[in-house]
Amino acid sequence: MLKPASLKNAIFKSVPLLRHNPDMLHMFVDGGTINATLATSLSFENRYTLDIVVTDYTGDLNLLIVPVNVWLREHQPDIMTTDEGKKRGFTYVADINNDDSKDVRMSLQLTERTIVKEADRRLTVTPLDEPPLPVPVHRPIELYVHGELVSKWDE
Repeated sequence: MLKPASLKNAIFKSVPLLRHNPDMLHMFVDGGTINATLATSLSFENRYTLDIVVTDYTGDLNLLIVPVNVWLREHQPDIMTTDEGKKRGFTYVADINNDDSKDVRMSLQLTERTIVKEADRRLTVTPLDEPPLPVPVHRPIELYVHGELVSKWDE
């Protein structure tokens, strides 16, 4: 699986509080299924829910949601383009704690393709990234909440 590590890296780059307190961020894969067929290739699609949990968070919720949306645009664009993706692709809940902090769980419906090739009685497995976005797409490197710069990162 490539996407959990990729998203974790993107979150750490864009959310300073989590970058400096990595123990606040937890990720879990749940409900995984494999979509394979009886075609000659053993290639398959891995479908799963990635739960991202941020504990004792005191910041603005938008500072978590926007970087995830930026990442989704490139790594799981169907969440933003299909009806099903828009309805169920990115959900969240927040538990409000007694000390004005919250525990936030974001759930993403992700897929990853894996190519399996057979040659000379050997199987070669290659996990695939998403196809590249159409150009030109300018990726943001700053995040403002309520008009205030709250995060800045390199591409």
